[in-house]
Amino acid sequence: MKHLALCAALSVAPLAAPAQEVVLGAGFADFSADEAQDTAVISLDYHHAPFYSNGRFDLGPGGAIEIDGEADAFVGIGLVARYGFAERWFVNASIMPGAYFDARLGNDLGSTFQIRSLLGVGYDLSATSSLSLAISHKSNASTADRNPGVNALTLRWHKKL
Repeated sequence: MKHLALCAALSVAPLAAPAQEVVLGAGFADFSADEAQDTAVISLDYHHAPFYSNGRFDLGPGGAIEIDGEADAFVGIGLVARYGFAERWFVNASIMPGAYFDARLGNDLGSTFQIRSLLGVGYDLSATSSLSLAISHKSNASTADRNPGVNALTLRWHKKL
């Protein structure tokens, strides 16, 4: 009976929190404004160890830097979530307020303040490496007079530290 109780307790106990990770991404940015130049984009995200974990779901702080082919840049910090499903599959999401600097006048997003939201689906290749495909959107959330926004599709490589 003790053995059965121990097995039951272990099955619902949170698993060890995953390590910090670095995420490298590359893809394509699609600006909403007609005068904007759609372009390639690269990103570097840092996901700190989660402050909340219950086995399948993790939530923690993170940061991101993105630069596109027109030299427009974004830097943000916020929350990162990951939900594991099936055996090696996961969904990740983040919301990161930050600053956007346009290098090309046509790629002006209305203000320096932008919020990047991201949703991706991924697969764990090993205990320390994963791949994901993510869509993201940057917008000033109508805090400025103009809010054209930009969407991006990126293939991302996750490396646990």
